[in-house]
Amino acid sequence: MRGSIDANTSQPVVSPGRLTAPELSGIRRLSALETVRARIALAVELDLLKPGEWLPTSDQIAAALEVSEITARRALVSLVGDGVLERIRGRGGGTRVAARPAQSAVSATAIYQSAAAEVRKLIDHRLVLECGITHLAAAHANQQHLDGLAALVEAMDAAQSWAEFHGYDEQFHLAVAAASGVPSAIEQYGQALRELYRFYLPYPLDYLRESNDEHRRLVAALRDRDPATAVDIADRHVRVLHETMFIGLPEPGS
Repeated sequence: MRGSIDANTSQPVVSPGRLTAPELSGIRRLSALETVRARIALAVELDLLKPGEWLPTSDQIAAALEVSEITARRALVSLVGDGVLERIRGRGGGTRVAARPAQSAVSATAIYQSAAAEVRKLIDHRLVLECGITHLAAAHANQQHLDGLAALVEAMDAAQSWAEFHGYDEQFHLAVAAASGVPSAIEQYGQALRELYRFYLPYPLDYLRESNDEHRRLVAALRDRDPATAVDIADRHVRVLHETMFIGLPEPGS
């Protein structure tokens, strides 16, 4: 898990040293149930999840959004009740986006959208760490590191849902940090990812697979011991989050 949830209150447990800006605190005040509802509803409103699109299973959603499976299941049921999703029973059934999904059905989506400035800061913080880690990995990655990264690229190619892809993607970037040869980099970079992943929205699988081409090129640059190319790929990979992964968050001043 990237974070922990208080079992008695369903509220996120905040560790010392984490960012405490009002926007982030607002999200931390949401229950685990409301964070799942908000992120799926926002993805639907932004057309990242299309009408009629099937959602992953509740256990896959739970793993991707860092909640318990029962919380994910309850969130899906409640979104069906709100008219955002619909449940199809019987063989081949499941949960999918409603043909005409209700808009603005989950008030908590506004909290995510209001946090734009802080999300941009988190992305920039990740950018600095990512470039430094990648430069070091180009010098220190061994064959085991490279083979592991290549295997994760293949796993992302074969992923059948955004939830499955997200799990492999996190493993990939933490594996690059491990290849840097700086043990503390894993902890620092891992915390940066955890902060950023609070805002992760379901994203079209086709786009995610395209982004995996950058992962593939990054592994090739690490194999070639080419830090300049590796850092350039990492830089572009993270900067694109400003326009894509968090598309629902307007640029500051807009």
